[in-house]
Amino acid sequence: MRKLLFQSLLRQPLTEQAPRPDDAALAELAGLVGHAARRRLGRSLSIREVDAGSCNGCELEIHALNNAYYDVERFGIRFVASPRHADVLLVTGPVTTNMREALERTYHATPNPKWVVAVGDCARDGGCFAGSYAVVGGVSAVVPVDLHIPGCPPSPTAILRGLIALLVEVDSGIAAR
Repeated sequence: MRKLLFQSLLRQPLTEQAPRPDDAALAELAGLVGHAARRRLGRSLSIREVDAGSCNGCELEIHALNNAYYDVERFGIRFVASPRHADVLLVTGPVTTNMREALERTYHATPNPKWVVAVGDCARDGGCFAGSYAVVGGVSAVVPVDLHIPGCPPSPTAILRGLIALLVEVDSGIAAR
């Protein structure tokens, strides 16, 4: 044990470098989402994240949106704890049999106008879990989906780009529900 302790004191920690996207481009991207939300909704965009049975890879990227590096709340995008306060349902993972009813109830509890965004490849079609006895399928098998964000997992900037695409599409009146 003492040997491991001394080795850990002498070695440098193994850490990865932080992603280096252009800070101005990231600020502009998140600012566009906030501006489009205020123009469409008259207020900030409220998001309820629903894990329908994923491996948590997409959740890590979604939670990264709230960390000090991305900090999307400064642009008017906030995550809420209740679907009754949400505008967007951000659903990750394939919908498992056990989560089907919970997802349907969350969808019906969200007030109109509401939009559903399926995040990740598993949410689109079940991904590597498709065909399993425990999986119903993608999110669109349970609730109507307005936007799919591909990736396994998609990066936080890809999620922001997807939200901009959703709001621009909604602003043109195509996906309003």
